[in-house]
Amino acid sequence: MTHAARLWAVVSLTIAVLIAPAPARAETLLLHCGNLIADASQPAQREMTVIVRDGRIAQVVRGYADPGAFDEARVIDLRDRWVMPGLIDCHTHITFEMDPGARLRAVQESDADAALRGALYAKRTLEAGFTTIRNVGSGGDSAFALRDAIARGDLPGPRILVAGNSITPTGGHGDSTHGFREDLFPIPEAFQGVADGVAECRRAVRAQVKRGADVIKLTATGGVLSVTDAGTGQQFFNDELEAIVETAHSLGRKVAAHAHGTDGLNAALRAGVDSIEHGSFLDEESIRLFKETGAYLVPTVLAGVTVAEIAESPGNYFPPPVRAKALAVGPVMQAALGRAYEAGVNIAFGTDSGVSRHGDNARELELMVEAGMPNQAVLASATIGAADLCGLLDEIGTLEPGKVADIIALSADPLADITTFRSVPFVMSRGVVQKHD
Repeated sequence: MTHAARLWAVVSLTIAVLIAPAPARAETLLLHCGNLIADASQPAQREMTVIVRDGRIAQVVRGYADPGAFDEARVIDLRDRWVMPGLIDCHTHITFEMDPGARLRAVQESDADAALRGALYAKRTLEAGFTTIRNVGSGGDSAFALRDAIARGDLPGPRILVAGNSITPTGGHGDSTHGFREDLFPIPEAFQGVADGVAECRRAVRAQVKRGADVIKLTATGGVLSVTDAGTGQQFFNDELEAIVETAHSLGRKVAAHAHGTDGLNAALRAGVDSIEHGSFLDEESIRLFKETGAYLVPTVLAGVTVAEIAESPGNYFPPPVRAKALAVGPVMQAALGRAYEAGVNIAFGTDSGVSRHGDNARELELMVEAGMPNQAVLASATIGAADLCGLLDEIGTLEPGKVADIIALSADPLADITTFRSVPFVMSRGVVQKHD
């Protein structure tokens, strides 16, 4: 490089530095909250300000903070609202939604189709007030791609913890080839979550972690929607359950166990799972094991109500084995939740949305109240309890300094009227206002 060229390079760099815009000063958001439920286990506070900066809560102060005391401050007026942490749904299937055409789509559509559908469902879910979800079971790469796109800020949606494929025995509830011609699919194996025997179970867990799973889902029992008349009892053997849990925990992943039948439910608890999804036929031994292990029940009452409603309707589209299981399982799930709550079992909110319509997640809150849970306990299950189960209590679940600014606002007091969640007028996710009616 000549002396003149070097000189021009230096001058060009100097000019670029001089004309470059100054780094953007982080805007401070002042949320003036008429009523603040910062912690769902505590009473609401009147006339508070939540100060948000760089996507996190900087301070929570009494009174309505003066924007003049801050550089680049903007007020969000929520003085006529009830403000609380964003809700958390621990059981969804965000790239799927059940309807009469769902089984046909399974052989017609690609992972890209599922991801695009998932983007629509994710936006609905976020606008319903749910800022974090667990996606406990999905095939292909669509849920992983959706998770990552939302995390980058490319798409609106809740934070997603993804399980990948459910771990299931051959012909088990999570075997997605039920009811289809055998030549339509290759024989599923570990990367599709299908495993028999201890060694294969360990490999299937490792495969999901390799694919990027945040949590491991297993099917301890039969399920309602699998097209088989194998019932809802235990499907994995005890040593297989233990191998799945041990491997997942060794890799730093929690384990969510789909379980309806009492035998498989109790076997999963003995194996050390972190949560039981559904828990339809829990008994006194189940309750003892829940309390002994500290595992959570994720009740998904909405799924039970949904499948029972479809099975009983004139437009029922379930195959006979599915309809029979829906009528047997659906009606008992709400009572199981009531017994678990009365006994002091840990409860974390979850809907099984995908079985029900995405965006209708808050209907579960009303069903939990009908099961005998007080409003405050229900709110705690959908914030503190769910955050703890997800391993995110240091980040979300309450509104306090240092935590992520996942915040919603409601038109009425949710501690008095649980139906106020039917319409959520304000949603902030990671410090970004996503909805403000």
